[in-house]
Amino acid sequence: MSSTVQSDFLTVIHERHSVRYFDPSHMISEQEIKQLLELAGSAPSSWNLQHWKFVAFTDMDAKHKLLHAANGQRQVVDASVTVAVLGDLEANRNAAAVYGPVMEGGPEDAYAGYASSRILFDQIDKAYAVDASSPYRRDEAIRNASLAAMQLMLAAKAMGLDSGPMVGFDADAFVKTFHVPPRYIPVLLVAIGKAVKPARPTKRFPMEQTIVWNGFDPDNA
Repeated sequence: MSSTVQSDFLTVIHERHSVRYFDPSHMISEQEIKQLLELAGSAPSSWNLQHWKFVAFTDMDAKHKLLHAANGQRQVVDASVTVAVLGDLEANRNAAAVYGPVMEGGPEDAYAGYASSRILFDQIDKAYAVDASSPYRRDEAIRNASLAAMQLMLAAKAMGLDSGPMVGFDADAFVKTFHVPPRYIPVLLVAIGKAVKPARPTKRFPMEQTIVWNGFDPDNA
């Protein structure tokens, strides 16, 4: 990686801030939205099962329905697009699409890949063979969808846009209003567009305060 690319990425990291006020006249094309979501979807995920589904809100009527579920937070309407990031409780069902082409067989030199995929299938089946009340599926859905959401916000900044994540919304109302199948759970909303007010200044803990080297001291646990 060149120093120029590293510098650009560091700029994106430092300049991304959570924005609440967006220019309602700023439009983003469908192609730009697809590009953003394609970049978001390149985030890492457990077993590459890609535990996310994106619901993109651009239509004004749909945005006003979303406004109710978002407890009146105006940014979901004023943003060029608001993306609901959903977590997949049944991401194991994606395994066939991810590993199926290898599992279908082929030349002899594909045997190693076939065997490896079979092992992964077994691991996935075992992990998801838990009771529906187990927190595992929910934890995995939220954990992996959150990776995609963060990547979405970084991609937006890299494309000259601003964003703001939102968790203060009524998830049950969202599910009911937009007919979300039980397979998915709302994780967060991400408003994306052009800021009309700068983000509110925030402070971060000093780096030394957030690092533990090589484990905690058992005497102070």
